[in-house]
Amino acid sequence: MTAKIKNIIFDLGGVILGIDEQLTINELMKTGFSDIELLNSPEVINLINNFDSGIYVAKTFRKKLKAALGISKMTDEKFDSIWTAMLLDISGETIEAIEKVKKHYKIFLGSNADEIHYDLYVRDLQLRFGYHEFDDLFDKAYFSFDIHLIKPDPRFFEFILDHEGLNPEETLFIDDTAENIEAAKRLGIKTYHIRRDELVRNLFTNGVLKDEVILG
Repeated sequence: MTAKIKNIIFDLGGVILGIDEQLTINELMKTGFSDIELLNSPEVINLINNFDSGIYVAKTFRKKLKAALGISKMTDEKFDSIWTAMLLDISGETIEAIEKVKKHYKIFLGSNADEIHYDLYVRDLQLRFGYHEFDDLFDKAYFSFDIHLIKPDPRFFEFILDHEGLNPEETLFIDDTAENIEAAKRLGIKTYHIRRDELVRNLFTNGVLKDEVILG
């Protein structure tokens, strides 16, 4: 089964690097904010989706979200430190594993990511691993704020398939979110729903997919 896979699309947060949204909530609460239910309101979710899809630039997003949460007096620097608290480091072992995988497959990054998070991702990649951009580590990286499409919109996956000329049946998509996995499956893409406590590097042996990896 694994021999048919020629291309792999990796999600970023929850797959390549760890993510813990509770850390951002904890930092926000330290400022005196207490209306946790507001964070899941349609207004806030819509603001985040608009930022992820590149409709809003960082300046607009900061202003609108601070207003929605009643923290308008917070500095942009403090806001950014809270907003990025959820992001954990990329491990050196994961980078080494990806480098090995690239020798056997065409590999791509397909991530819902906003401008603020992206800047931190790239700075970490540059300072710790010497890669200028994610395009240097992967064959190509696709970020939602840049292509103006967010998962699980099927057009997100179609955009990558079309631009890279990929056959869905020869392509594996690895993601930690069930909705994204189901959207990819409906397009005929093979999938692996990874748990957040599961290490992506453990799906491979010397860069080759393990036989026991379940392909949807």
